[in-house]
Amino acid sequence: MLAVWVEQLLGFASGALAAIREEERYPAFMAWAREEGAELMGGDLAMAQALAPILWSQTPLERAGFTSEPLARPGRNEPCWCDSGRKTKHCCGAVAMPADVPDHLMWMLSLRDWKGPTLKAALESGNAPAQALLEAGLIAAETGQRGRAQQILESLFKRADWSRLPVQAEPAFELLIDLYQERGFIRKRADLLDEVLERGPLFLRGVALERLCLMHLDSDDLDSARAAFVRAQQALPDSPTLAYIEAMLLLHEGHEEEAAERARFWFRRLARKGDLEPEQLQFLADLAENPGATLADQLLNAEEDLAEPLASLQALLAELPPAPGLSLSHTAQGELEYHSSAREDTLFAAWQKHFQVDVDDDSALGLKGDPWLHAGDWLRELCAHPEWLDSPRVLQSLTLALTSRFGSLPWMSPSLFEPLADRLERWLERVREEGEGPLLWDSADNAVLLRSGLALVVGMERGARERSRRLAERLLTLDDQDSLGLQELVLDQLLREGRNREALAVTETRLDDAPVLGILMGRALALFRLERLAEANEALREVRGHNPHALAMLCAEQTRPVQPGQDGVAEPGTRAEAWQYRTLMRDQWRTTPGALDWLQEQLDA
Repeated sequence: MLAVWVEQLLGFASGALAAIREEERYPAFMAWAREEGAELMGGDLAMAQALAPILWSQTPLERAGFTSEPLARPGRNEPCWCDSGRKTKHCCGAVAMPADVPDHLMWMLSLRDWKGPTLKAALESGNAPAQALLEAGLIAAETGQRGRAQQILESLFKRADWSRLPVQAEPAFELLIDLYQERGFIRKRADLLDEVLERGPLFLRGVALERLCLMHLDSDDLDSARAAFVRAQQALPDSPTLAYIEAMLLLHEGHEEEAAERARFWFRRLARKGDLEPEQLQFLADLAENPGATLADQLLNAEEDLAEPLASLQALLAELPPAPGLSLSHTAQGELEYHSSAREDTLFAAWQKHFQVDVDDDSALGLKGDPWLHAGDWLRELCAHPEWLDSPRVLQSLTLALTSRFGSLPWMSPSLFEPLADRLERWLERVREEGEGPLLWDSADNAVLLRSGLALVVGMERGARERSRRLAERLLTLDDQDSLGLQELVLDQLLREGRNREALAVTETRLDDAPVLGILMGRALALFRLERLAEANEALREVRGHNPHALAMLCAEQTRPVQPGQDGVAEPGTRAEAWQYRTLMRDQWRTTPGALDWLQEQLDA
């Protein structure tokens, strides 16, 4: 019954709004209500007459600067406000409505209909109720009107009185953050987060900190993610979302056992409170049992159309037979070359009909397009034709696609990247069995193997650190020119594992090469940890000569992100280069006792 009433109410209100807009005069509107309006209410004239004054009183009028002209509700013995001439108790006062009429309904419908300058003026008037802005923004987003949704939701969060925000504003806030991200308004996203954190209501501050933490995790800025998590914990200490975020953060930091331990803590704490939904409680129980697998399952389930094909891919990779051999040879100069065979070319051609996106040969990890726009097709076809993975070029395309989407998520490593690493490593063993000699990037089809290796190193870097480093070291022995830039990655991994002498040795293998900030800073950190302070101070002098911004940016507790150039490359010596290093490695400097104090002393000297 209530559903029928809501449908009738919306139909009547939409018609009423159109009638009001024709003249914006009450008598003309009431004439409409008694004729066409009554038809919209199934011939119920009394209900139409009773609704009309209520809706008129809340309708924003363009001629009145988007204010309304509310009618005074009459007493029982006073003339009815519908202008029928009868007493209220014998007219609209005698009509019983199935439910209350929302007092923001006509504003919400107006915001849904207005366009261009009219919509802009209405929003700038500041008269729109928060609930109307909230609902109109969500409706615009659901119907694919992203620009309109952004415009309306921005108005919701620009209001001076944050206390007027409804608690339901939480999904609108998250939606606006997502819209900024999707549409490239990075500065607006940062400003909104800052404003909410500074003066927003408590429930929104907690959500903002949670989102900030996730954003830092997405960009591999673990130190900033940890700081945001601590602030979120202080703002919303009993939020179930914190259990989920802390598990992700600890897995990103490589602390698998601690992630499980903390998940068990959250489960016990929140279960005792008894105010969680059964689904939430079950998720926390699963998280406590196996954080990585639970997060992986959650991710797959959230992929909607791709959940089933991705699960099928996981099953396929778990059962892959051993990789076949490769066609290898030596050049006259003693270099090793891999040449794609006719069978491998045929398999790749069949795959490419569905994958459709080419590898960008000018980029170490690039594709010329987004394969995930039609991933359902190529995932299903690959699962139907597992023999395609006998071709290294198919493996290359697949690893690049998977890394682009899941490479920053450590919990996806066991089911997606490690089985593919098994396959590639079998081929790399075959290369070494062929004999000594370098496997250079520019020779024959060597880049296919090396690029696949780099993608897997990146894909496993968070979820299988030791294996990622071993694969990187193996690639470095094959391609001693380090075409992939793996030396810095191996150095970072060794520092994270506390293997400081080995890390220092890595920095000494290519001292004559052009300086790289990550190598210079890694050398300084390794020397400091080894208490070789004189050499460490000399290493810092080299750092400051290469990039004068690096030490100050590393020491700062908070600093604004610095975007690289249009090609995504941070030029040596720039603030962007210093920011990239801070993002990747500040957590290691912060957790090394005395390291940041030492850097600050060098800055102050």
